Amino acid sequence: MGEVAAKRRVGVTARRSMPKLDRFKLQSAQRLRAAMTDEERILWRHLWRIPVEGTHFRRQASVGVYFPDFISHRLKLIIEVDGAHHSFDDQQHHDERRTKWFESQGYRVIRFWNHEIKNELDSVLDTIYAAVEERKSHLRLRDGAEGIGG
Repeated sequence: MGEVAAKRRVGVTARRSMPKLDRFKLQSAQRLRAAMTDEERILWRHLWRIPVEGTHFRRQASVGVYFPDFISHRLKLIIEVDGAHHSFDDQQHHDERRTKWFESQGYRVIRFWNHEIKNELDSVLDTIYAAVEERKSHLRLRDGAEGIGG
């Protein structure tokens, strides 16, 4: 009994001693997930059901200082959903810097406008499936493996 209680205390202590930056990132990601747009929700319902082994997308997970809308760390694939504010010059410059940073880390970034998700969902999903297959092939070549998860 004492050993179990000690383990619990260790877990609590570890959680309390989480660095401030990590706590901030966790809280930021939680806020972003709670505030998903309708288009992000629509896409998320499809992303988590992709029937391809090795694909696991996460929502608003931190990568460096950024929180991409959707990310597969295994495939190094990021999907961003852009609303109207992304058409402003300042936001476009920010998006370009962000995309360049992701690419410097080995990620491929694909972007969709909100209206594409609302009006052309099949085309959006086809593009995502093609990117998933391309990334899987890239990983097989890079790793010299038989494939992801197999």
